[in-house]
Amino acid sequence: MQLAPFFPVLYRILQPTFPNCLWSGNAHTKEIALTFDDGPHPVYTPQLLKVLDYYAIPASFFWLGACVHRSPAVAKSVSDRGHWIGLHGYDHRSFPLLTTAELQRSLQSTQSAISTACGVNPETIRDVRPPNGLFTPQTLELLNQWQYRSVMWSVVPEDWVRPGIKIVVQRVLEQVQNGSTIVLHDGACGGQDVAEITQILLPELLRRGYKFVSVNSFWQARASYLRP
Repeated sequence: MQLAPFFPVLYRILQPTFPNCLWSGNAHTKEIALTFDDGPHPVYTPQLLKVLDYYAIPASFFWLGACVHRSPAVAKSVSDRGHWIGLHGYDHRSFPLLTTAELQRSLQSTQSAISTACGVNPETIRDVRPPNGLFTPQTLELLNQWQYRSVMWSVVPEDWVRPGIKIVVQRVLEQVQNGSTIVLHDGACGGQDVAEITQILLPELLRRGYKFVSVNSFWQARASYLRP
């Protein structure tokens, strides 16, 4: 059973329930964030980078520490291009299934892997997207306590089950709107199609007048328009 039809409903329920998470950007500006989970992958991520390079599009990547360890050169190539980097846990285990110590270790190990591969300060990597989109209020409280920023989503075309490139593209184009945070995958599940999907999406979204920004830009804009 595919869950794609339920994600827009979940978004409408969860976004106001957990307002401290970043779900989307400003609905009054024609900006969107293109994000990729589960990488870096030694084959799929370089394919994707070629497409992003061609259109000069900034993206945000949420990485698994284990994948960074396996493909450090790919990780560095993403970082060197200036794409925004966030954490997705070390090995894609759902955060609510981890003990507090395991969760903290998972995030710190991933920060360390990124720091070693990319030559960046691990303390600058503070954005976290929970694997499978699963979290509890306690999870969010721990992330906040450890000074991480929780990043969620608003457009989830369920590309990881590979329903077909045309279907994934159609789902994104039907749901996208000002401030959308689009989730695709460049890892083992879904990464086979990610370059082709992105190649189709980018010119159409640009034609519609959207500007692509990082999730960090969404955070900065949010601080601005939420300021009293």
